[in-house]
Amino acid sequence: YQKNETDLVIIVTPRLVRGLLATLDRDDDAVPAAIHWCLAPAMARQSRLGPDGHAARGEFLPPVPLPRRMWAGGALEFFDPLRVGDQVTRHSRIADVQAKEGRTGALCFVTIEHDYATARGPAIKERQDIVYCAAETALGAAPPTEPARPEARWRRSLTADATMLFRYSALTFNGHRIHYDRAYCREVEHYPGLVVHGPFQATLLIEHAAAARGRAQRRVDFRAERPLFDGAAFTLNAVAEGDALSLWEIG
Repeated sequence: YQKNETDLVIIVTPRLVRGLLATLDRDDDAVPAAIHWCLAPAMARQSRLGPDGHAARGEFLPPVPLPRRMWAGGALEFFDPLRVGDQVTRHSRIADVQAKEGRTGALCFVTIEHDYATARGPAIKERQDIVYCAAETALGAAPPTEPARPEARWRRSLTADATMLFRYSALTFNGHRIHYDRAYCREVEHYPGLVVHGPFQATLLIEHAAAARGRAQRRVDFRAERPLFDGAAFTLNAVAEGDALSLWEIG
C-alpha cells in the first residue's frame, strides 16, 4: 500500500455552524473550535459502502483486512479560529500504518495527519489515530483497572441519547452503523448500546475546557480508553495542571 495524500477545499457555512451549535446545546453564534470534524467528511457513493456503513478501504485509507474500526485518539493544534464564510483547504495524508499484537488479538493502527488552512494561513493541525481489530475482539470491554483521577475542579454531567448521536452523525455524514443502528451494534459488533462518536466526545471536552478557562485551547491531546454508550449519564471533568488542563470523561 502506498501512503496516500489528498486535498479538499470546503467552506464554513452558516447552516453547518448552527447545526453544531444546536447539537452542543449552545445559544450563541460563535463558531465551535472543533467544527473541522464536520467540514470535510468522506462522501462515498452508496454502492461503495462496506457492511459497517464506512466507505470501502483501499482508496485513501489502507486496505486493512481487520473488520472492526474505532477512533483511538489523536492531537490538535489550533492556530487561527475558523470563521463563517472561510474557504478552508484540508491536506490529508496517511502518516503511518502499524500492525501489532495486543492482549485481545491482532490490531492495526493507522495514523492520519490533516492540515487545515484559510486565506489567513494555517488554522488547525490534526493527528488522528484509528485502530482496526478482529471481529471477535471485545473493544467494548472495560480496562482491568480504572486509572486514578484527581478531584475535578470543573465538572459537567450529560447523557448522550440516540437523537444526539443521530444529529452528530448527520453533521459529519458518518455512516458508521455503530452510532445509529442498535440491532447492528448488539448482534454484529456485540456492543450493549449505540457508541458515542470519538470526535464528538473530544468536541465536548474541548468545549468544557473553553468554558472552564474562558478561552480556547491552543493544543489538545486525547486518547480513547473504552467506548461510551448512549442512554447512560457521563461527566466531563477538568483540573488545572500548571498552565494546562487535564481533561477526562467518566461514563
